Amino acid sequence: MSATAADHCVTDDGARVAARARLTAHLAAHVMDTQPEGIPAEARERAVVRLLDALGCALAGHRAPRGDRLLALARGWGGQPEARILGTSTAVPSRTAAWAGSVLTRSFDFEPVSAEGPGGEEVAAHITGTTVPVALAEAERRGAGGAALLDALVLADDITARLAVGSGFDVYSGQDNTGTVNGIGATALAARLAGIGTDGLVDAWGIAVQQLGGSVAPIFDHAPAFRLPMAFAAQAGITAVELAGIGYRGEDDPLAGRFGFLDRFCSEPRPEVMLERLGEVFCADRVIKPFSSCRASHPSLDAAARLHARGVRLDDAARIRVHVTPRTAAGFVGAPWHPGRTPEVDAAFSLRFTAAAALVHGTVRPEHLLTAADPEISAAAEAVEIVPSLAPREYLTAEVEVLLHDGGTVRERVEAPLGDRHHSPLTDAQVEAKFLANADFAGMSQSRARRALALARELPGAASVGPLLDSLALD
Repeated sequence: MSATAADHCVTDDGARVAARARLTAHLAAHVMDTQPEGIPAEARERAVVRLLDALGCALAGHRAPRGDRLLALARGWGGQPEARILGTSTAVPSRTAAWAGSVLTRSFDFEPVSAEGPGGEEVAAHITGTTVPVALAEAERRGAGGAALLDALVLADDITARLAVGSGFDVYSGQDNTGTVNGIGATALAARLAGIGTDGLVDAWGIAVQQLGGSVAPIFDHAPAFRLPMAFAAQAGITAVELAGIGYRGEDDPLAGRFGFLDRFCSEPRPEVMLERLGEVFCADRVIKPFSSCRASHPSLDAAARLHARGVRLDDAARIRVHVTPRTAAGFVGAPWHPGRTPEVDAAFSLRFTAAAALVHGTVRPEHLLTAADPEISAAAEAVEIVPSLAPREYLTAEVEVLLHDGGTVRERVEAPLGDRHHSPLTDAQVEAKFLANADFAGMSQSRARRALALARELPGAASVGPLLDSLALD
């Protein structure tokens, strides 16, 4: 190694050590001490879009199989009526409302995803499905207005995305970061709205890290429990703030100290990335999903939807090939199509099903997941061939090749699937149409859904979240 290279390594190591030493204090101060004028209007506007999208997904979640049982369970836990479960008039303890709201939001894997770091780096994440239910539950509980809610949401999403990107997370490591980084974000959000100060937030983080966890095993097994880590993270964050609020002390340095968050949950932590341009760049989920399925299936689903728009139909196909990277083909979305006890979950995590369904419907929405056992689509999905032909760097690329009955072949390649705010964003009209479609799927009238949409858009100036939550009640 040259002297220059060696000096560079020392410099990098030194910067990393220095960043680690100040990580917890700097992030806590960022959350608790940032004034409203320090938050750009654009960051709040993006937060409103994520919140609106999450609300529509939560409404749709009321139609998920066993959703009624989940709500009955949450109601049965009892306790102080502090906040309403999203989509209902039922008030329960705030931590229960946030837990149930988070499960509802994740029900069809349709909520915002993909954490973006301060340098534009992207990592798999589902932050919004935790933070929005926490924000609404705690805002209702504490009587916070829309502006305070959005400031807390922006700051919590910011540090959660930074931790996600700087953690070295790999979705195939076994860990599920929706149950780890989301818990840190939920705690930050609840602490900001509770006003417990930086020392209180550090104590709350110390309590929160004792509750974090979750694995991706349910995703590989196509089990509904995949929704739970982010919900338990929501519950953990609120519980941690309640304990810190009565004087319970956590560990001295819960994020970067010995046995803290970095040691326990980060394979290759980069604290310098977590602090990069803190207070200048506000990070969050960057993708508003156009399709109700795992983001890993979106490139091929988008390609199939574009073929549908060109007039290609499932009946035209003698054979369907989906070209992806070897890693995607070998992952949970590349598994053979054999719907089991929860076919709606099998469908959400299947390249084969989503490609076949997109050729039928031109999209994939919650209602299509609920009909995943349809014999025609199911038989076609089983016959789809997954071809691991793309380079590893093309993980958000796919090509769908349809061999026609007449001997011809049509292809569609997608390198930037719809929904990414930088490369192929949904328009405001598309975001609103998605919300209205989810509300309609949940059984809400269009007039009431449009009222809810308007209230969500007006949240920055709202004195409370009460009218918005009133408008969302399905019961």
